[in-house]
Parts: sequence; structure tokens; C-alpha cells
Amino acid sequence: MRMTAFEDVSLRALMLLAANDSGVPLATRTIAEGVGTPYNHVSKAVLRLRELGYLESTRGRAGGVQLSAKGRSATVGSVLRDLDTRADLADCETANGTCPLNFQCGLRGALRRAREAFYRELDGVVVASLPHERQMAPMLMQIGLRPPAA
Repeated sequence: MRMTAFEDVSLRALMLLAANDSGVPLATRTIAEGVGTPYNHVSKAVLRLRELGYLESTRGRAGGVQLSAKGRSATVGSVLRDLDTRADLADCETANGTCPLNFQCGLRGALRRAREAFYRELDGVVVASLPHERQMAPMLMQIGLRPPAA
């Protein structure tokens, strides 16, 4: 399985927000700087994560986003399932319509089961547990946040 760029940016944003234990909401621009991704990409990811309930937002001058209760307990598998918009891994459509092997082929089912096995494996990984304090400290300081207390 390969994650889309959107899924990757979304997980990075969640990890950064999980490492931010300052209690201060982060602006989308700050998140973009922290994860090294263009603002437009992060903005779309943050909007979608907020729609899905993983983030809470605060408006105004001191506004921004932070993890919601759902976001703090979310697993990588559940986030990827929610973000995955691909109908199938195999493209069973041809220029002339549906593949002639469609009714005799087991590929779609096998790939669907493989994708679900991938997600099940990641259901055991909580997103908030991924940022390691020592590794995140330099990046947090770079964007003006204090690292988590050891």
C-alpha cells in the first residue's frame, strides 16, 4: 500500500499537533512550517481533519487548531480509512468500459482484503504515540514552541 500525499501531510499535521503540549492552538502556517509542507497542502488537510472531528479550531487572533479528544485517541488505521477516497486499488475500467475479466477475476477482492489488513495492522498504532520527544524537540523549538517536558 502506498499513502497519498494528502494522507501523508494529514498524518504529519496530527503528529505535530500531538507533540504540541503547550495547550496553545497552532496556526495552519505554523503547522506547514513545522512539517515542511506548502501551506496550501496543509490547509486542505487541516480542513478535512477538522471536518472528520480529529481537530478543534479556535477563531481569532490567537486562534488555530489542536487535537480533539477523537484526535488524541485516533489510530493511524482509522485516520487513513477516513481519508482514503480511492474506490478500489485496481482500475477495472478500460477505455471501452468495464474489463472483460471483471466477473471472473479475484484481483479486486484480494486487493480489498490486503488494504483492510494494512489498516488493521495500523489500528494498533495511536497517532499521538508516534512523535518521540527527543526527535521532535528541535523542530518544535524552530517553530517557536517549547518541547514536551521529559
